[in-house]
Amino acid sequence: MFFKKSSHVIFRNYDSFGYITDNRNFGYKKKANHASLMGDKILSASGAAFFSALDIEPQSLNDLANKINQSFNSVDIEIIKKDAKKFYSILERDRFVISGNTPQECKENEPKFSYKNKDTQNISYSRNIGSEEESPQDFLKRYYGDNHHLTNIHIEITSRCNERCVHCYIPHDSKTNDIDSSLFYNILKQCFDMKVLHLTLSGGEPMLHKNFRKFLEKCREYNFSLNILSNLTLLDDAIIKEMKKNPLLGIQVSLYAMNNEIHDGITQCKGSFKKTKSSILKLIENDIPLQISCPIMKQNKNCYSDVVKWAAKYNVHAGDDYVIIATHDNSTRNLDCRLSTNEIKELISEKSARDATYLEKIEIESEKKEDFSPEDYVCSVCNSSLCISDTGDVYPCAGWQGYVVGNMQGATLSHIWEESSKISYLRSLRKRDFPKCVQCTSKEFCTMCMVRNANESPRGDPLEVNEYFCEIARFHKMKVLERKGVYGNNQ
Repeated sequence: MFFKKSSHVIFRNYDSFGYITDNRNFGYKKKANHASLMGDKILSASGAAFFSALDIEPQSLNDLANKINQSFNSVDIEIIKKDAKKFYSILERDRFVISGNTPQECKENEPKFSYKNKDTQNISYSRNIGSEEESPQDFLKRYYGDNHHLTNIHIEITSRCNERCVHCYIPHDSKTNDIDSSLFYNILKQCFDMKVLHLTLSGGEPMLHKNFRKFLEKCREYNFSLNILSNLTLLDDAIIKEMKKNPLLGIQVSLYAMNNEIHDGITQCKGSFKKTKSSILKLIENDIPLQISCPIMKQNKNCYSDVVKWAAKYNVHAGDDYVIIATHDNSTRNLDCRLSTNEIKELISEKSARDATYLEKIEIESEKKEDFSPEDYVCSVCNSSLCISDTGDVYPCAGWQGYVVGNMQGATLSHIWEESSKISYLRSLRKRDFPKCVQCTSKEFCTMCMVRNANESPRGDPLEVNEYFCEIARFHKMKVLERKGVYGNNQ
């Protein structure tokens, strides 16, 4: 019998426990003969030792038992073989582990992602958590307590961009610099040492960096889950070749319309539509996981659905969203293109009339927030995630560049994570620090976001609640209650 670790699994051994996560933002729908997204799983210390023996190449049960025996040399090798087979078989149910009677069969038994497979689930950029008594997230919260664990890093490898999108939260005059390659490699090494799981590389346009392909190669060597944010206008065969080597990689690209004039008008770059569309088709042809984003604004509000329909033909998910955040310099100069609240209300009404499940999904999401506690953290920033710019500045998140919490040129990542006074301040904040939100009767229909507050506040104040999004939340609640036939009784 041969066993291998799934190519889509990221594993970290924390000595006293192990953590497995399914990197795939794609997978298989829940059907009788197809695996679902794996989710996350916590392993005991002994389970972590057993899983550590696995590799992405198949190994025989005898070889695996001999490797495990180095950690349990007082245990009979036959007992180890028996326990290992049982342990791997349990994990195989969730597709963390693949087995076969021969090495070749083991490799062939691993599900392959392909856009041609109609059972393939579109990228969702979310994690599917299992239904154990204690979820992995709850375990980590309990285990680490106030010692917050960094799992996600967003790195802007260049601020330069070959497009000038009208809605961009980065002022165009700030787009001038590439990250020093030695700094990038140093950041990767520190992320690896801190057992970070997920990396996002963006810009500006990340492919403008002369070492972009080498950066991808190094991320693959470190076994990071990797998300690339790019307009794809500079995609070439060499980059595609490297992308295909990494089963832990996914791409996110914006496509604003299927009309070149509208798309190019938003990017302010003639010919960008043709290049982006062509590159999307190349990624599909090469079965590289992809998600399309279609931000909705004044320029494309009447045709954004064409992008969603076009993507669906290729079994690609296209997310449409009207959330446009202001520039990080508090100028709000990019919000001229943002839909007014009245336009968003019209949009929501149109969506709910066209899609019977739209309001149902909103209601399901609101039900998940019913356990709202004033003592909850506001969001993940500085609790499990950070953003690092091309200059080494560290921000809470990519949009919040007006709030620098440290710099990688003068301090280590672990020192910033553990000692930054600004990070400590953000961690001290709870939902109770937003009394207007805590008392709001529509809070289950809203996602609290400090960067949305800070970027539109003249003072850059994350506690100054952004009323624009409050009104949208109230309208969502009204539409859900109308659907249930109870509006007027629960306002």
